[in-house]
Amino acid sequence: MSSTTINPPRDPNTLSNYNNFLTQHTSANFEIDFERRRLQGNVTLKLVSISDSETKDILLDTSHLDVKNVSLKHSVLSHWQLLPRFEPYGSALKISLEKEAEKGQSFEVDIQVQTTDKCTALQWLTPAQTSNKRHPYMFSQCQAIHARSIFPCQDTPDVKSTFDFNIRSPLPVIASGLATGATGRIEDSTPAVDDEAIGMTLYKFRQDIPIPSYLFALASGDIASAPIGPRSVVATGPEELSASKWELEADTERFIQVGESLVYDYAWTTYNVLILPPSFPYGGMENPVFTFATPTIVSGDRQNVDVIAHELSHSWSGNLVSNASWEHFWLNEGWTMYLERRIQAAVHGEPHRDFSAIIGWKALSDSVNEFGNQHEFTKLVIDLKGKDPDDAFSSVPYEKGFHFLYYLEKLLGKEQWDKFIPHYFSKYKGKSLDSYDFKSTLLDFFEKDEVARRKLDEVDWDVWFYKPGLPPKPDFDTSLVDVCYALADQWKTFIPNEKSGFQPEAKDIEGWMANQIVVFLERIQDFEQPLSKEAVHIMGQTYGFSKSKNVEVVSRYLAVGLKAKSEEVLEPTAELLGRVGRMKFVRPLYRKLNAVDRELAVKTFEKNKDFYHPICRAMVEKDLFGK
Repeated sequence: MSSTTINPPRDPNTLSNYNNFLTQHTSANFEIDFERRRLQGNVTLKLVSISDSETKDILLDTSHLDVKNVSLKHSVLSHWQLLPRFEPYGSALKISLEKEAEKGQSFEVDIQVQTTDKCTALQWLTPAQTSNKRHPYMFSQCQAIHARSIFPCQDTPDVKSTFDFNIRSPLPVIASGLATGATGRIEDSTPAVDDEAIGMTLYKFRQDIPIPSYLFALASGDIASAPIGPRSVVATGPEELSASKWELEADTERFIQVGESLVYDYAWTTYNVLILPPSFPYGGMENPVFTFATPTIVSGDRQNVDVIAHELSHSWSGNLVSNASWEHFWLNEGWTMYLERRIQAAVHGEPHRDFSAIIGWKALSDSVNEFGNQHEFTKLVIDLKGKDPDDAFSSVPYEKGFHFLYYLEKLLGKEQWDKFIPHYFSKYKGKSLDSYDFKSTLLDFFEKDEVARRKLDEVDWDVWFYKPGLPPKPDFDTSLVDVCYALADQWKTFIPNEKSGFQPEAKDIEGWMANQIVVFLERIQDFEQPLSKEAVHIMGQTYGFSKSKNVEVVSRYLAVGLKAKSEEVLEPTAELLGRVGRMKFVRPLYRKLNAVDRELAVKTFEKNKDFYHPICRAMVEKDLFGK
């Protein structure tokens, strides 16, 4: 009589039975059909049974997919069916074997599939929506649970597999794997694309490091590339290439080297950046080999490249060592914020780490205020049973996670803490973990160090994991923000047209970094009494905020104006919302515009909703209409 193997699943946001079967390799074979806005082809999954004769059914995640056929290689298939849709997770694909699977038994499942117009992972842009207006464009965004709308899979970060990509497209293709073969090398596929009708080219990529499904990534369009370091290229539209190269080439390799000194050698061979069209909903997405990044980081002043330090840090935190479920998302993002700020400190100086953390604290405070300080989603470890992980997305796992790790560093001392960092990333390399694994690993590492062990006895793990709201605020080094606060205080008492007292001048912010301007404007946003409309006008003109090309700056300035109910900023806000799709800017501006002029907010959304990525569009709909 065989013993029962129990593998309790840790992820509540998947319909797959990954406690019975695990995906070991995925081969994605797709043709990109720009005219019909579809991916069509087949995916082959190699799975292994990890339980013994418990079930003959393989369950995979799908969402709004057109599954054409399912077959098994070297095994007998009984039947397959798509089960009824179960919101918000989609429809499980049930593949029934002839008999119960034995432990260790392997299966190759081949699924013919096509995406639909309800696919939530893909955005299709017409030529008119691209910068040179010559060719269409397509890109994917699979985090958190959107890979299942491209192909059937075990759509959970608790499962990792190697990947092959075989992608046919009339335009250059980028994927989250290393290019293989001449037709797959981006350098060979980026000369100016002929405007005449062109045939399909096969682009092949391979990812030999196992990755979760949310890191599956594709993009195809009129893409050119240029080197930005000895192991890095930037790829983007031909017209944007020169500016993007200049923006990134000074810092990328330095960032990689600092990351390697903190953790261990970079594992993914090359680190590259794809600058996407402006509808991309995030600052960046840490897809292996190619970070997908917002064009808002290309500001002509190299002031926003910290996004690259963040996405690069994911090469260790998230991509190699992953949260087992989105309930423990802080393990991805808190660690990544921590590594990003250590990189900033090494490159720019230690005060810059706390300076960035101060900006992060404001973002964390805003998220807690938006949810409510007792809300489930303001905890470090959250309950997502029956919930959509996208609804929980905020700065909380990023910044509260950072503060937990920052607290542990201060508690143990940086020298001791820095010994733990490579141990942690080595132990879980290629694996997934939850918060309890993290806790036990930390305690085990310092078990024989009596001083460290006593310090760790002080940690109230339940408070850090489960208490909603803000964590204790650290005593930050404020040397870089004091001047910002001082100027903001002068604006608090500023009265336009009064000759005595503070008179704004352009030299007030001379020599400031863009992030110092951000801190200044966020301080003003926090005033109990908003500035007068005239003061907003004077600020915009005197400091040049109204004409700034830096979206980090101009979005904050518009927020100051909206709080003042200044009519002068209404149209500029609507205009910005029509050319930027990054949710960091889009969602707060819509909420603020809605509070001042709901008619304009709704009109602006209806005008631009097809410009936004499906994830962004859905979140703004919830913000505006409560859908």
